[in-house]
Amino acid sequence: MQPRITVITLGVDDLERSLAFYRDGLGFATEGIVGREFEHGAVAFFDLASGLRLAIWQRKDIAYDANVPLGSPSPAEFTLGHNVGSKEEVDRVLAEARDAGAVIAVPAHDTFWGGYAGYFQDPDGHLWEVVWNPQWDNPEESV
Repeated sequence: MQPRITVITLGVDDLERSLAFYRDGLGFATEGIVGREFEHGAVAFFDLASGLRLAIWQRKDIAYDANVPLGSPSPAEFTLGHNVGSKEEVDRVLAEARDAGAVIAVPAHDTFWGGYAGYFQDPDGHLWEVVWNPQWDNPEESV
């Protein structure tokens, strides 16, 4: 297996609410919900950088498709990292997420490792870390 990820799918409880958050609140480009004609098929895709896609799909439909029990969601299972080019951009992105309806889990702060970061939670509790790492290249310059 090659170390490559092309789609990250987030399980959500309310597809319309999550679509509005990511499309209208954060400005992620999408064609909207597709696959409604299929039982367990309604999903929305968002094009991200470098060919990566973010998908939102009902948790109950993921459980059905993967033949696993539907358990309780936990925001501590994983985080999504959004690296930016400056401390000011961390502050701006967190404010944009808050204005879109996100919960700021951890306000922006200087980190113990020399960076600057904060966390927000989307409407389903998924954690996004918005981070500036002075050791990494500016992500805008490598797109």
